[in-house]
Amino acid sequence: MADARFRDVITTESELRKHVGPANRWLTSKILHRLDRRCQTFIAASPFVVIGSTNPLGMVDLSPKGDRAGFVRSLDDTTLAIPDRPGNRRVDTFQNVLQKPGVGLVFFVPGHRETLRVTGRALVVRDHNIRSTMMDKGRMPELAMIVAVERAFFHCGKCITRSNLWDYEAHPEQAWSEDAGEANSRGRGWSDDLCLMIIGSPFAGRNVTCKVGHTACPGLS
Repeated sequence: MADARFRDVITTESELRKHVGPANRWLTSKILHRLDRRCQTFIAASPFVVIGSTNPLGMVDLSPKGDRAGFVRSLDDTTLAIPDRPGNRRVDTFQNVLQKPGVGLVFFVPGHRETLRVTGRALVVRDHNIRSTMMDKGRMPELAMIVAVERAFFHCGKCITRSNLWDYEAHPEQAWSEDAGEANSRGRGWSDDLCLMIIGSPFAGRNVTCKVGHTACPGLS
C-alpha cells in the first residue's frame, strides 16, 4: 500500500531488520505450542482479553472481552473456550471466524507487567456441555468460541511499564473522563469491560467513581 505523503517507507524484511536488528533468540525460544501451567494460571487470573480476527477482504477486527477472572476456560493444554455474553450483537469476530478461523488473543491481568499472546484457529459452538460451565448470574451463554491453540508466549512488559497502565494515580482523569452522555447513548461498551477488568486489580475498593452512569460497578466503591 503506497502513500505519497510519507518518505523512506520500509517495504522489505531486510530493510526492517537493518534498522531494528535480529529478533531476540531467548524470547523467540520461549514460544510454546501448548499452554503450560504458567499460561493456564495467567488465563485463569485474567478478566480481560482482546481478540483479533480477519475478514475475507483482509480487514482486521479487534474485539475486547471482559468478565470476572477465569471467564476464559482452558479445556486442556491446546484448547480454550470463551463465552459470548450479551452485548451489542455485532458479532464481528464470529462472522470473521466463520470464513477465516485464524485468531489472535492478548490476555491482561491487572497489576501484571506481562501480557500473554495466543494464536490459533477458532470455531463457534452451542455445545451444552461447554456452555453450562460458563453460567453467569444463572444465565448460560448462547454461544461460545473454541480456540485450538497453535502458539503462545508471554510478551515483554515494557509497554505496560511505559504506559503506567496499572498506576491509577499517574492518569486518573484519562482513565475515567469519557463523556458519560456519549457512553450511555452507546449502551454497553468499553467502559463496562473496563469496570469488569478492575475487579481484583490494584484499583479495586478505591474511592473512585465510574463516570459511565453505573451505580454499582463491581470492584469500585
